Amino acid sequence: MKRDSRLSNILHALLHMAEHETRIGSPMTSDQLAVCLSTNPVVVRRTMAGLREQGLVASEKGHGGGWRLSRPLDQVTLGQVNTALGGADLFPAAPPIEADGCLVEAAVNGALAETYAAARALLIARLNDITLADLAAADNDTVMAHW
Repeated sequence: MKRDSRLSNILHALLHMAEHETRIGSPMTSDQLAVCLSTNPVVVRRTMAGLREQGLVASEKGHGGGWRLSRPLDQVTLGQVNTALGGADLFPAAPPIEADGCLVEAAVNGALAETYAAARALLIARLNDITLADLAAADNDTVMAHW
C-alpha cells in the first residue's frame, strides 16, 4: 500500500511559507513551493486551492503574488490542514478482505476495524491539539539552520 504523504508535504510547505513571509516579506509562488516539495507547480496550486477554500491560505495574483498563510501559526491545527486536504487517511479504515466469505477473516477484520476506529479517533484528537506554531517551535533550530 502506498503511503499518503500529502499531510506531511503540505505541513512542510506551510512552515516554509511562514518562514519566507517572516524573512523575505513576500508570499511564496507555486514554482518556489514546487521546488521545495519536489513536485509540479500544478500539483501545488491544486492542493493549495483546498486550503484556500478552508481559509487557511490566501493567494495573490500578478507580480509579487503567490501563497501566504491567512492565519497566524498558532491558529492553524494539523487537524484543520488534514480536513482541508479531504481528511487524508493516515492509515486504512479497515483491513482488506482477502478471503471473501471466510468467517474467521470476518471476525478478525471486525475486531481490527473497531481498533482502527479507536486509533483514528485518538489521532484526529491529537491532530486537533497540535498547531503549526508547535511544529515550528519544536523544529526551530533545524528550520533556522536550513535558512
